[in-house]
Amino acid sequence: MAELLVAEGLRLVEVAPPVLPAVARTAMDREWDKAVLANPALFDGPVAVCAGLSRETPDTLLVSWSRVTYRYFALRRVPGATVQRSLFVSVVQPAEDGRVLVGRMSSATAAPGRWQFPGGSVEPPTGDEPLDEHALRRHAALELAEETGVDLPAAELTRCLVTHGEDGQVGVHYLAPPLPADLLRERFRTLVAADTALGRVPEFDRIALVGSPAELPDLAGPHVAYLEPVVRWAGRRVGS
Repeated sequence: MAELLVAEGLRLVEVAPPVLPAVARTAMDREWDKAVLANPALFDGPVAVCAGLSRETPDTLLVSWSRVTYRYFALRRVPGATVQRSLFVSVVQPAEDGRVLVGRMSSATAAPGRWQFPGGSVEPPTGDEPLDEHALRRHAALELAEETGVDLPAAELTRCLVTHGEDGQVGVHYLAPPLPADLLRERFRTLVAADTALGRVPEFDRIALVGSPAELPDLAGPHVAYLEPVVRWAGRRVGS
């Protein structure tokens, strides 16, 4: 389960990356090599992990983050290893009838069969660009387009929630304007057709529209921890 947090302000501060003992680094590399053998589509690119979450003021959340690469998450498979969890964004995309779009991760991803909102881990900025609210919103809009085919200007996304999982994972969630259900399905079909024509495996192999947590058991497979509480929140906020 994940805790839902609401705040007017959000500030992100970069801190030093986690220091790994030599034994842990060797074990991490070994597990990463195994994961790549099982799924050659995995890419060891830059990614942000959450080093801490607190309330800087009653109305402002402070997120500390560090730069690592995706290889770092292979530590989850190492018994006894301490792992900082990912910082991610997601988009709550409603249909006009109040239901919200969720997707199932495809076989080409790191979590095949898992249901979640469109989104993904946050990548650190390059050069002198800051990792701030604008960067998170742009990343969320990009994930929405890449996974569902719904291409919206980042400015149309509104931060609605921050979730904090029991494992330390932090998600920043954005609310998109409602669109007709048929249009959402059409955009996804068009995206899948385009990816398939180019020989790519789409990130989502299926989408669904759900209106309440009572419908989630119908989605066979694992669900991300934040799915149920955010769907419940959306049912009250979007469906009202």
